[in-house]
Amino acid sequence: MSTTVRVPQEERSRVMRARLLEATVDCLVEHGFAGTTTTIVSERAGVSRGAQLHHFPTKNDLVVAAMEHVTTVRGEELRAAVARVPDGERRTRAVLQVLADHVTSPVFTAGLELWVAARTDPALLEAVAPLEQRIGREAHQLTVEALGADESLPGIRELVQATLDLVRGLGLADTITDDARRRARILDRWAAVLDGALGASA
Repeated sequence: MSTTVRVPQEERSRVMRARLLEATVDCLVEHGFAGTTTTIVSERAGVSRGAQLHHFPTKNDLVVAAMEHVTTVRGEELRAAVARVPDGERRTRAVLQVLADHVTSPVFTAGLELWVAARTDPALLEAVAPLEQRIGREAHQLTVEALGADESLPGIRELVQATLDLVRGLGLADTITDDARRRARILDRWAAVLDGALGASA
């Protein structure tokens, strides 16, 4: 005798929402912001248009929610990756690699699409700006902790921010062409700079 297991409505709604958010990020990476439509996303997620509109009435609602979702997930992954980096003389270089892997991921590419679109879309900018500020603060704090940097010392906070600006720029370059070899050389050199500065401040 078979029995039908009923999935609670709340769980079905959660799964549907997650599918929509993941499909949105995929579409941003593949089609860009302009080419991402709610219709394409709902089709890719296997969700009806009515259900998609129930969860996310507008395209901006959808893309911002998608970035919030993947930012949370990626933040957890970043912290886990940093926690696995062993102590020792190569730790700084390994931390930089974790950061570089993040900015060469599809999540970063999707984020770039939103940044560019928000520049000329006031409504999108209003939604994206607070999210980006939060991401920036969290990335900065994670980098401080990972490097063991003491920001009470002169110049250290700026050095940490320069590190984040550097890897972000390397991520941007990677969207145009495979930049792995040049990126590795730059990160090697920057790790030496950081070790010298952080060591001197210890």
